[in-house]
Amino acid sequence: MVHFVGAGSGAPDLITLRGKSLLEKADVIIYAGSLVNPQLLSYAKSGCKIYNSAEMTLDEVISAMQQAENEGKKTVRLHTGDPCLYGAVREQMDALMRMNIDFDICPGVSSFCGAAAALKTEYTLPDVSQSVIITRMAGKTKVPEKESISSFASHGATMVIFLSTGLLKELSKELIAGGYSPDTPAAVVYKATWDDEKIVRGTVEKLYEMANENGITKTALIVVGGCLGSDYELSKLYSPNFSTEFRQAKS
Repeated sequence: MVHFVGAGSGAPDLITLRGKSLLEKADVIIYAGSLVNPQLLSYAKSGCKIYNSAEMTLDEVISAMQQAENEGKKTVRLHTGDPCLYGAVREQMDALMRMNIDFDICPGVSSFCGAAAALKTEYTLPDVSQSVIITRMAGKTKVPEKESISSFASHGATMVIFLSTGLLKELSKELIAGGYSPDTPAAVVYKATWDDEKIVRGTVEKLYEMANENGITKTALIVVGGCLGSDYELSKLYSPNFSTEFRQAKS
């Protein structure tokens, strides 16, 4: 059995209870060493075989899983954040299905949630934004043309941009070309929830300067939108003039 486990956003105590339990029982752990906090490996039992997938190809990862399966061992494939976002998980699952190896998925706390916590903000605010766009700039991995940053920017929604810290000059240009004003609030969140977390706030037009002046070149999320500002409407949910299933409006 192979368990794909979301490691969480960085802090070792932000892994789920289920994920921690699976790590403790694993005979083999294959972890994304370039991003997963190595402190999580302290949950491994004595004798557990540990692989760092940052040093492996896809074929080598699958081979390690297959060997463990042949030996009747339990494998944890430990991915950063939640496996469903930028984890290159589908190709691993398809390979396991072709080999009739059973697997399941344990969700994790994504770094976009960790970034919101670090910023002490809410991505969805009444009269500001009711949608969150999670995306990335095109780099070594291409992005479909219909999903360009500029096309998403036209919505004016909250945007959380992964894997783009090295492309901030181009990112600013695309965000502004798409419709965000240059002074739209923005933040660069480096290693959200890690011990060395760093937050830099500014505007869309200053993204490159913000990161460059603080030595941030990778492992950061970019958050853009009015949710980082101070203007918003109060929620109707708690308004005394608003009735719900549980509470009648007060006159």
